[in-house]
Amino acid sequence: MAEHTKAIRFGIMGCAKAATKVSRAIKMSPNSTLYAIASRSLEKAQQFATENGYSDQQVVIYGSYSELLDDPLVDAVYMPLPTSLHLEWAVLAAKKHLLLEKPTALDATQLDRILEACRSNGVQFMDGSMWYHHPRTAKMKELLSDSKLFGQVKSIYSSSSYVGGQGFLENNVRIKADLDSLGALGDAGWYCVGGILWAMNNNLPTTVTALPSVVRNSDGVLLSCTASLHWEKEEIVATFFCSFLAHETMDLTISGSNGTLHLEDFIIPYEETSASFKYTSGAKFVDMHIGWNVKPEEVQVDTGELPQEARMVQELSRLIQGIKYSGRLPDQKWAEVSRVTQLVIDTVIRSINYGFEPVYIY
Repeated sequence: MAEHTKAIRFGIMGCAKAATKVSRAIKMSPNSTLYAIASRSLEKAQQFATENGYSDQQVVIYGSYSELLDDPLVDAVYMPLPTSLHLEWAVLAAKKHLLLEKPTALDATQLDRILEACRSNGVQFMDGSMWYHHPRTAKMKELLSDSKLFGQVKSIYSSSSYVGGQGFLENNVRIKADLDSLGALGDAGWYCVGGILWAMNNNLPTTVTALPSVVRNSDGVLLSCTASLHWEKEEIVATFFCSFLAHETMDLTISGSNGTLHLEDFIIPYEETSASFKYTSGAKFVDMHIGWNVKPEEVQVDTGELPQEARMVQELSRLIQGIKYSGRLPDQKWAEVSRVTQLVIDTVIRSINYGFEPVYIY
C-alpha cells in the first residue's frame, strides 16, 4: 500500500479556539491529514475553514456533528467541545479513533463510559495534553530515573495559572457551569495533576486535600484552587495551584533525595523549536552557608521540525496506523493517563465539598 494512503484522516468536531492549533498540528504531522471540519452550522464550519486557510477543495465541510461521524472516510475525530458535551458525543464518536480535549469529562464515571465505548469498538483514545509528547519530557524522565543524579522523589510542586480578564470571566465557556463546570481545576489544574502523576509514574496518591483558598464565580465555577496529594507509604507530598486570576505560570518542580528538576514552561515551552529544564544534583551549602557548591545545569532539547502538538498527532496517528493496517490492539496507556488524572480532579472536588478534609482516593 502506498505511503500516502496510510495517512490518518482527521475530522474536527467543533470549532473552538483550541481547534486552530490542533488543525495546524494535523497538517504538520507527516502521517495525518485534515479531512473534514464540522460545526453546529455550515456557516460556522465554513468560517473556521476560511479563517484558517482551508478551502472547500482541501477539506470537507459539515454543518452538523452527525454528518462527520457518518462519513466512513474519517478515521479519527478531534473533539474540542465543551466538557458537558463530551459524554454524549464521545460515545457516539467512539467508532472512530478519538482525540478528546481535556478535561476529558465532568467526572470519572463519565470518562469510564467513554473509555468503555472506545474499548468495545477497538479504537484508540488519547486526550489533548500535548506536553507529554515533547522530546523534553522524555529527557526529563530519563534524568528522574537516574538514581545517582536524582535519587527518589520526595516532593513535587506544580502550577498553571493565567489572568483571564473581564471578558473571559464573563463570557468564556470555561467559566459557565452548564458548559465546563470544572473551571480552572479542569482546565489549568488538569495539567498540574497530570505533571505530578507523570513524575509518580501515574501511581495514584493515597489522599487528596483541597486547601481553603478556593475562589468561585457567581455560577459556582472554580476560578482558583490549591490542593495537596499525599502518598502515605512513600512519604511523598505534592501540591498544585491552578487559577484564572493569577499571572501566567506553568511551573513544575520535582525534588528528590539527591537532586532537583525545575522548569517554568512545562505545558507550553517558551519557544516552539526548543525547550529546556534545569536540574541540580548533589547540592550542598559551602562553609558558613554563604553559597552553594554547585549551580543548576540547564539541559536544552531541540524540538526538531515538529512542535509538541504535531508530535501528539503523529503519535496518535502511528497508533491508529498500527490498528488499521497491522491488526494491533489500541494502546491503553493514554486512557489510563487520562483516567488517573480525572480521578484526582474528582477527589479534589470531593475534598472541597467535604470542608477541605483529606479524602482517600479510589
